[in-house]
This record gives sequence, structure tokens and C-alpha cells, in this order.
Amino acid sequence: MRLKIFVNFDRTFVLRASMAEKSFNLYRYSIPVDSQLILRDRFLKRREGLIVRVSCSRDGWGEIAPLPGFSEETLDQAQEQAIEWLTTWCNASCDAPRVPLDGTYPSVAFGISCAMDEMKGYLQAEGNYHTAPLCYGDPDELYAKLASMKGEKVAKMKVGIYEANRDGLIADMFLEAIPDLQLRLDANRHWSLEKALQFAAKVKPQHRKRIQFLEEPCKTQELSREFAVQTDIAIAWDESVREPNFCLEKEPHLSAVVIKPTLIGSIQRCAELINQAHSLGLKAVISSSIESSLGLSQLARIAQQYTPNVTPGLDTLDLMEYQVLRAWPSSDLPIVDLESEFITKII
Repeated sequence: MRLKIFVNFDRTFVLRASMAEKSFNLYRYSIPVDSQLILRDRFLKRREGLIVRVSCSRDGWGEIAPLPGFSEETLDQAQEQAIEWLTTWCNASCDAPRVPLDGTYPSVAFGISCAMDEMKGYLQAEGNYHTAPLCYGDPDELYAKLASMKGEKVAKMKVGIYEANRDGLIADMFLEAIPDLQLRLDANRHWSLEKALQFAAKVKPQHRKRIQFLEEPCKTQELSREFAVQTDIAIAWDESVREPNFCLEKEPHLSAVVIKPTLIGSIQRCAELINQAHSLGLKAVISSSIESSLGLSQLARIAQQYTPNVTPGLDTLDLMEYQVLRAWPSSDLPIVDLESEFITKII
């Protein structure tokens, strides 16, 4: 079969063959976010990322959005690599073997795998949009929101940014005020063992079992394990999952692994981790890296498909001022499309 590559006047890359037409587009978005958002001790004023569209008989969409301070790659590096991968894919026939994503940056692997799986019908349409609300802002408004939640009442709280004593008091107040609430806490390895124990001292012993897990409380795994032993508060691995040579094992006080696909890689890589966790009796929680509504909706679909009985950690959309391309159910935020001032076409 003879294959020809064309570049249309609208800069869409197209591969034409006798049976199918292959093409891709890449766009860059930049949308304002909540002025209170702090990542690794710095304010994030805009969320930026790439939108990828692939097509071979039908379309698939994905989002590539490295998270500043957490991702190993910059957005420019991700863009360069995405163009290279997509061009290679576009040069192959539609029924050629899958172009491997091995060696690509995690955000690139995630975004492209979403687009490819959606295009091929591997990613199911139904999503799990029941999220664990992120606790920040006015406490009185939070109490009302949490108390009125339907179904499993699970909320997430970032800790470690302010004083450990303060974080412990706030967590305990939520657990005291709402008797059926369960909390997921995330410390991002901010604490020494001493600071982590100061936090725990402010949480009443009878409330600690309603902390589903505390993600990486201390600066090392060993200290986090010691914290769990001393406090009987369950822990979860998050950053550890992304480290080279990480090996997931069943161990005392470990209850979950938190899977952030933008920081981990392709859907296939995430599915492997989920299967490992389930085989050890651990919970696997799909979680956001502050993607746009497009990326969040893909994460909701992945959560429903691979972790159907677990509430995902995807309550980050309200940090944005706009939605991108796809609407999140129940969100009132305005939606921007490809013609918006916030989106620029690259290819």
C-alpha cells in the first residue's frame, strides 16, 4: 500500500492510505487559576497544558499537562516529544503495531494513551464523577458542603503547608462535626517525624480510624512507617510510586496507593499498578494533578473502568476559572473551545 503524508493549509498532519486517513492536532491551553493555589511553596497563577487529537476512522482526545514542581518534564519538553511521537505514529498505517510509549515523559504517555484508547474504543464512556471534595477556604461553607454529601462521605485535605498543630486541629474538627465523614490527607513529605507526631497529637484517638490514609507524611518512607506505628494512622504511597525501582508490597499500616497518571505515565502503566495494589489487598485511588476539565473527565472514565468501587480524588476543577472543551457534570464554570483566546493551535 502506498502512503502519502500531507500537511493541510490548516496545519493538520494527515496520512492518506487507500483504506483510512490518519491525522493529529496539537493545541496549547493557558487558563487562569485560583490565586490561593500553592504548589511546592510557590503560587500557580495559570494552568498550562497541551490538548492532543488523533484520528484514524474516528477521533480521540487527550491532555498533556506536566505539573510544575512535580513533573520531571517542562511543558516545552513535553510538546517537543509529543510532536515527535505523533509524527512517527502518523507515518505508520492504521493497522500497524502500536507505537510504544516506553521512554516518553509521563505526561506525554498519559495524554497520548488517553487519545489512542478513546479513538480505538478501549476507554469506556462512563465515568465516576463522585469525587472527594478538596477542603480549603471558608470552614463554615465546607461543613455545609460535606454534611450534605450523598453516598460515601470522603473528603481530602492538604496538610504540611501550615503548622502541624493547626492542621491536626482542623482535621479533628471536621471529624468531630461530621460523624460519618472520612478524610484523606496529603502531606507531600513535608514533615519530619516530630512534626508529623505533633499533627497526630491534635487528632483524638477515636477519630484516627476515620482517616482513610495520610499520603507520605514524612520525608522518607522509613519515617512515614514509624509515624504509622506510633499513631495507628494509615498511610498511603504517592511520591514513592513514581520513584525508580519502587516495589509495591503489603506492609502494616499501608492502606492505599495514590495513582496520578499525569505523573506516572500511560493508562497501561497505571493499570499495572492498580492490578498490583488489588492483588495485595490495597486500595488504588486515581487522583488529579490539577488537569483541565478535559483531563479530569478522562481520569473519571479511567477510575470507573479500573477502580469502580473507589471514590477518585478529582475535586480540583474549582481551582480553575474555565473548563476546557468538555464539561464536568454539575460544574457551572464557563467552557472554552478551540477558538478561545486561551487555546493556541500548534499543529
